[in-house]
Amino acid sequence: MSTLAARLDELPRPIWIALAILGFIVWWPLGLAIVACLIWSGAMHCCGFGFGNWRDDTRRTAFDRRDAPQPSGNHAFDEYRADTLQRLESEQRAFHEFLSRLRMAKDKSEFDAFMTDCRARTQTAPPPPPSPPSAA
Repeated sequence: MSTLAARLDELPRPIWIALAILGFIVWWPLGLAIVACLIWSGAMHCCGFGFGNWRDDTRRTAFDRRDAPQPSGNHAFDEYRADTLQRLESEQRAFHEFLSRLRMAKDKSEFDAFMTDCRARTQTAPPPPPSPPSAA
């Protein structure tokens, strides 16, 4: 039985998708069961949920994790990598600050143009007609 499970795990994703579609055509609960098994096993790697990864942490790569990278064993390379990552993070912060300043400048110029336009319209508009006296 374990060899059958191993062979099923080796099937490519398009075959699993075809099996799920056929399962829906034949009997909808069968197709639903296939899709549920695929998502739960982590074979589809879809939507970033990773339902199956909680059982086997060794299947995850360094790119799946957001924590610090593991040491390589070479101290010089690890220092170089740490310095490079720190420099890139600093450049990323500086770039985000630059974009923020750029957006603020654009917003300010658009607002100033709007206010100038509003002032021009109120100065050129004829005065409103006087209101009739009220009989009180």
